[in-house]
Amino acid sequence: MPEFIRRTSLSFAGISFAALMMFSPLLTSCQEAAVPVPEVEANPHLVTYEGTEGPGVGKHIVFLTGDHEYRSEEVLPAMARILAKKYGFKTSVFFTLDQEGFIQPGSSNIKGLEALQTADLLVMGLRFQDFPEEEMQHIVNYLDRAGPVLGIRTSTHAFAEIEGKFARYNWNYEGEEYLKGFGRQVLGETWAGHYGTNHEQSSLVKPLEAEADHPIMSGVLDMHVQSGGYFADPMPDSRPLAVGVVLNGMTADATPDPEKEQVPVVWTRSYKGTNGQEGRVFTTTHGASEDFLNDGFRRMMINAAFWTAGLEDSISGDMNIDFVGPYNPVTFAFDGYRLGVRPSDMAGWDTPIMDASKPTTKPTTPEN
Repeated sequence: MPEFIRRTSLSFAGISFAALMMFSPLLTSCQEAAVPVPEVEANPHLVTYEGTEGPGVGKHIVFLTGDHEYRSEEVLPAMARILAKKYGFKTSVFFTLDQEGFIQPGSSNIKGLEALQTADLLVMGLRFQDFPEEEMQHIVNYLDRAGPVLGIRTSTHAFAEIEGKFARYNWNYEGEEYLKGFGRQVLGETWAGHYGTNHEQSSLVKPLEAEADHPIMSGVLDMHVQSGGYFADPMPDSRPLAVGVVLNGMTADATPDPEKEQVPVVWTRSYKGTNGQEGRVFTTTHGASEDFLNDGFRRMMINAAFWTAGLEDSISGDMNIDFVGPYNPVTFAFDGYRLGVRPSDMAGWDTPIMDASKPTTKPTTPEN
C-alpha cells in the first residue's frame, strides 16, 4: 500500500476512535435518560381475557357484541370470562361504540376485526349491523375459510342495509345464490318473526329425546329463558337439538300456550367455505341477558363453544359454569342498555359485568 494512503487511513481511523471515546459517555448518558417508547394504545373496542390452564389453551375465540335489545354486550363477556378463566381459552370480545368510546349496542362502529385471522371460533350476538367495509372484510375472510360460528338470538339477522360487494350478507338478501343472507346460509335461519309476545311470554327450552346424548346437551337440565320465542324453520340440513315451549307467563311454572307448536330453538349444522371446507355451526334463537342466569342454558352455551371449536371430547356434564366476577344483567329491552361503560371497565376477572350503578337508556319497543 502506498505510504500516503496508509498514513491517511490511519489518521482517519485515529480520529474516528478518538471521537468515539470523546462522545461515548455522552451517548451513554442520553440512553439512560431517554424516555421509553410508549406501547401502542389498546383497541378501545376490545377487552381480552386469557386463561393459562385447561383444554382451551392455544385456542382463540372472538366474540362480536352489537345487538339493540338482548344485551349481548353483557352475555358475551360473561361467557368469555368463563371460557378463559376456567378452561384456558384466549377470548377477545369486541363492542360497538359511540364517538366518545362508550358502548353503544348496534352502532356499527367497530374496529380491530383482523383478530379473526387467528380465531378458532367466532361467537356472534349481532343485529342489523352495517360494519365498515374493511372490518366486514375480516368477517367474510373468516367465513371463506369456513371458520366455526356460534350465533345467538338476533344474529340470524346480524346484517342489514349493507351496500356494495357485501350486500349478500344482509338478512333479507333476495339473490338465489345466497338467499336470505348470512343468517340463512350460515346460521341456518334468518329473521322469521316473534313467536308469542316478547316480555310477556317466556319459554322452556326442551331438549329432544333423540339428541339427549349429543355433547352439547351433556348435563343440561331445566332450561327456562326470559326471551320470547322466535319462529324458525332451519335449513333442511340442520340438526335440531331442542324445541321451545312458549309459556303464558314469565315464570318456569307458567302454563304452555296451547296455540304455539314447538319449533326448533337450538340446532347445529355446517356450511362450506370458498374452497369446499366445512365449518361447524351452533345456533340458538334465545340468548338474552337474563337467559344466561339459567344454569341449564349457560351450560348449554359453554358446551356449544367447546363443540363448535372441535373440542367435544373435553365436554363433561359437570363442567364448572360458575360466573367469573359479578354478573349484573339488566332486563333486556330495545335500547335499555347501561350508559357510560367502556369495554376496559370489564377488564380482568373481578370487575362487574356491568356496573349496576350505571343508568340505562329509556327502553322502547322494536319490531324485530
